[in-house]
Amino acid sequence: MSHPHPELSDPPAPPEGGLRIVALGGLGEIGRNMTVFEYGGRLLVVDCGVLFPETEQPGIDLILPDFEYIRERLDDIEAVILTHGHEDHIGAVPYLLRERRDVPLVGSRLTLALIEAKLTEHRIKPVTDVVVEGERRTFGPFDIEFLAVNHSIPDALALAIRTPAGLVLHTGDFKMDQLPLDGRLTDLPGFARLGAEGIDLLMSDSTNAEVAGFVTSERNIGPVVDEVFRTAQERLIVACFASHIHRVQQVLDAAVANGRKVCFVGRSMVRNMGVARELGYLTVPDDIMVDQKDLDDIPGDRLVLVCTGSQGEPMSALSRMANRDHSIRITERDTVMLASSLIPGNENAVNRVINGLTRWGARVIHKGNALVHVSGHASAGELLYVLNVTKPANFVPIHGEWRHLRAHAKLAALTGVPDENIVIAEDGVVVDLVDGRAKIVGAVPAGYVYVDGLSVGEVTETSLKDRRILGEEGFVSIVVGIDSTSGKLVAGPEVHARGAGIMNEDFEEIIERIEGVLRDAAGDGVNDVHQIGQLIRRTVGKWVSDNYRRRPMIVPVVVEV
Repeated sequence: MSHPHPELSDPPAPPEGGLRIVALGGLGEIGRNMTVFEYGGRLLVVDCGVLFPETEQPGIDLILPDFEYIRERLDDIEAVILTHGHEDHIGAVPYLLRERRDVPLVGSRLTLALIEAKLTEHRIKPVTDVVVEGERRTFGPFDIEFLAVNHSIPDALALAIRTPAGLVLHTGDFKMDQLPLDGRLTDLPGFARLGAEGIDLLMSDSTNAEVAGFVTSERNIGPVVDEVFRTAQERLIVACFASHIHRVQQVLDAAVANGRKVCFVGRSMVRNMGVARELGYLTVPDDIMVDQKDLDDIPGDRLVLVCTGSQGEPMSALSRMANRDHSIRITERDTVMLASSLIPGNENAVNRVINGLTRWGARVIHKGNALVHVSGHASAGELLYVLNVTKPANFVPIHGEWRHLRAHAKLAALTGVPDENIVIAEDGVVVDLVDGRAKIVGAVPAGYVYVDGLSVGEVTETSLKDRRILGEEGFVSIVVGIDSTSGKLVAGPEVHARGAGIMNEDFEEIIERIEGVLRDAAGDGVNDVHQIGQLIRRTVGKWVSDNYRRRPMIVPVVVEV
């Protein structure tokens, strides 16, 4: 198996007649999916998503792909094709369009409607091109065939990408639910037809590669949802992804059957369900919906709230309810259903929300104690099936953490793909498909770009390290005034601490020590502000470490007088 190496160098120029593939996100992580295909000097971008921050990234709102690789070549982009409407595949589109607003966005009707609604908030009017499964379109040198795939959001697509260098099948996110709620099956005959034609490279969803067997059908959840509705004493609060239209439809159907009104809570939930309803993907019975401002007028046992927050996102409606920071107050007779799977890395955040809800007495139902969600990603049995019907000459596992990519690579080997033709890449690794063989040829920058409020890319890893230190250890600031000529201390030191676990009266010892260090420095002729600041930082840092075994941020402020 071919895999990345930490010492990969810059790639050579793209080969004549070859197809270059660079993932700028989605490999080695769940999210931030974005892949750039290059042929004949032209670019095709597949997906442009975000990654959501983890606890060690305090203050960060979103994480974007690094556009640096294509920034100087935005005019070479033929199109951005969006496989489906989940945030980890479309969330970074507004930030890409800030750099070139007329990049054509290509996707299914629902996918483009969701991104257009999002772009309205960014005041961007996109150029869109709606496609449907079974259609075949040309974008520059790229001949694209669109195939239906089943996923946890309607209208998902796989892509057959044809160039003179060969045929690539990019599955997007998919599963093989044989009884989907919308009747839209994954196009396995299409996959088999492409396999018979000869697939030079398969790029396939790896999220559930470690899970044996086949994913449970969405239809199996319906009876469980009905049972939750029947046994709920008062209000029922359902948290799910704001794009999971199938799950919301099941909730609406159960609400009708049990005589409950429904209220959507959370901006993204209201926006996405409005789009789905308008396009006919969500059937909303008459007189079932209520506005949040009218909730007090409806008895709790006749009400269901559908909100975001199933992943424990700090600012989501459910997290705020758990923290008593929302107008909707959780009570002992409420039932909360988390109708989603856990995205890897979110376990602690979700557990905090569950504990917070339970603290206020709510009955919490989640995937761990009831069948209230099934995955939108194919399990190992389905992945093996796809590998067998497509018979790819080369294979690159995509969309997954390292353990998922490795597990998927092993499945490919079991089906007969030669080890030397299985390429395990990571973000930024450059893969060239030349003469029917895929090989790693180098790497380009593909780091995290952080969105913090209105700033994009201004927060660095160093900034995050400082935030973590401040959050975990606090800070100590020391203010001194020195004579600009002699370097002698003329004012202070004043020492202040926040969150460092040090009492003010304890600072007398360190003040004396700072005075002594500055006396010695002045005697040695040191009057440089930076040097004096470093002396203070080392002195205070050693004292705090020796006496408290802590490492707060030390902030010396040296003022010349």
